[in-house]
Amino acid sequence: MYLLDNASRAYHWGSASEIPRFLGQQPDGGRLAEVWMGTHPLGQSTVPDAGGTPVALSDVAGDLPFMLKILAADRPLSLQVHPDAAMARAGFAAEEAAGVPLDAPHRTYKDPSHKPEMAYALTTFDTLVGFRPTAEILRVLHGIDTPLAQSLADDLHAAPGFRGIVHLVERLLTDGVAAEEITAVVDACRELVDAGIDVKRAYVTALEIAEFYPDDVGVIISLTLNRLTLQPGEAAFLGAGIIHAHLKGMCLEIMAASDNVLRAGLTTKALDPEGLVQCLEEGMSRLARVTPEPFGFSTDVFNPDVEEFALAVSQCSKAEPEGTLLPPGTRRIVVCTGGEVELVSTSGQRLKLGRGDSVYAGADDGEIRVVGTGEVAQAYMPDPDVPTGELIDLVGKPKR
Repeated sequence: MYLLDNASRAYHWGSASEIPRFLGQQPDGGRLAEVWMGTHPLGQSTVPDAGGTPVALSDVAGDLPFMLKILAADRPLSLQVHPDAAMARAGFAAEEAAGVPLDAPHRTYKDPSHKPEMAYALTTFDTLVGFRPTAEILRVLHGIDTPLAQSLADDLHAAPGFRGIVHLVERLLTDGVAAEEITAVVDACRELVDAGIDVKRAYVTALEIAEFYPDDVGVIISLTLNRLTLQPGEAAFLGAGIIHAHLKGMCLEIMAASDNVLRAGLTTKALDPEGLVQCLEEGMSRLARVTPEPFGFSTDVFNPDVEEFALAVSQCSKAEPEGTLLPPGTRRIVVCTGGEVELVSTSGQRLKLGRGDSVYAGADDGEIRVVGTGEVAQAYMPDPDVPTGELIDLVGKPKR
């Protein structure tokens, strides 16, 4: 087993306190947004070699198929989608052929991989995910007495369903929306909320986003999206092509080892509205809450229907004096999310972890038990014979 030294990212939407507190560090005033655990070349973890010199995790683990992140948001993230495998391969190849540097600000495809992902809430976690049903969007729009809202409602009446919603988003992204039109919609939402009127938190969400992005068309697009709140210990799975924008809170994100993001607003980063619409037009994939399956007495396994990853969360206590057995896996990343524990491998190696500490374990480490009082989360590639957890769809499959 190897203790990990992980890369971090400071973005404008990050929290000044949550990740430093999680890692047991003093805040430095910066907005720390993400900690990356894995072998992605843009943010690879390191481990000490036999002499104590840091080496890339890939030197001992190879390229991991998954990446684990700690994510903390104090304000909305970008409005975005992740491409499917075919789009990722084609997009990466095209940018490589064009000679776009991998770290260029306008580069979209950082690797040739798709990026299904799952969020496991460490605090109350709010996000926008997937489109509302047509009828619900129409109820939202008809409540807003502005020319833009009524024009969008007329368009959706004329072309309802998933395709119609995508075309509505395309119109907003490509035709351009004047700042005064966005302001009028925000003012109307404020009047409705002040009067105690809302449609499944659509209006209050637009107000929250407008506080940070008052002139951004993403404020309008947010009215078409479901708002989902995860409580600590709950998880949601987002397949490729799901439009989303995390709003606030801290979570563990586990995903295929990719950093491909197509953005269309609520950000200072480069936008790719054409690519986002193309991705949406492929048809929305799975968006679901993940119901965990028990493993032993102390572990919940969140195993969505993907090859690359699962997440096992173990509550360790003195109730199991010999330690809590973690689910088997050949290549694993274990992070302590609370308390103080000790990992014990089959070979007898022991590593003490406090909150925020993380470890890589390979096949040679065999079974791992956790001793102590605390919580650990294990990211790993599950055996294909292990049943997936129950996925409770948040929206139905789109009608194409």
